[in-house]
Amino acid sequence: MRTKLAACLAGFLMVAGLATAQKKVSKKEYDAFMAIQNATTAQDRIKAVDNFVTSFADSQLKSTALYLAADAAQRMGDSAKAIAYGNDAIEADPKNFDAMLVVSGELARGTRENDLDKDEKLARATKLSNDALNIIQTAPKPNPNLPDDKWEAYKKDATAQAHSNLGLIAMVQKKYDVAANEFKTAVDNSATPDPSTMVRLATAYDEMGKYDDGIAELNKVLATPNLNPVVQKFATNEKARAEQLKAKNGK
Repeated sequence: MRTKLAACLAGFLMVAGLATAQKKVSKKEYDAFMAIQNATTAQDRIKAVDNFVTSFADSQLKSTALYLAADAAQRMGDSAKAIAYGNDAIEADPKNFDAMLVVSGELARGTRENDLDKDEKLARATKLSNDALNIIQTAPKPNPNLPDDKWEAYKKDATAQAHSNLGLIAMVQKKYDVAANEFKTAVDNSATPDPSTMVRLATAYDEMGKYDDGIAELNKVLATPNLNPVVQKFATNEKARAEQLKAKNGK
């Protein structure tokens, strides 16, 4: 999932997108879109998006609204809804890289080794991640008032998320060296490194037998201030596993 910086900027980008279109929208459309922004829960945001899309099916803000529903569904842990809304957002705007990253990430996280459609899902996840990487490079600011440094940081975190998704795909394929490279690229080049990605990098190292590298990465995670308890638990468990494997294998 995207880092705190991206999450904080999402609201700003939503307003920026509205500002770009404001001269072309009616008061009712404006109010309906603002209801999405003002929603205080993920469920309420999804309801506001549904209302907006139903009422303004041809709006130039449709893709942005659908992405926000996908993001809300992802935060709720509803993968099926996140993918559905993400796909609709991409259909509305084939250059919506945020939606691509949601769908790619959910496909990668939800695919299992024995799934009959594993290859199909991973192929689509890979394509979406690579498409997003290409689009991000030249993506224009959604509004001239958005500071350059914040836009560049947003794009860096989006790029990092794409590489993290590619790492997840490689993990399912048991290509641990590829996964480690993708996760490391994500960590090293993000504006705000995601501790979850760092744990995944450590896991890839451990699967490669590089236990010292894995443990070192996990120590960084566990030293992170205000670390999410869920991430802390995963990092602690992975560190214990790495130490056991190191002792067992004599490395």
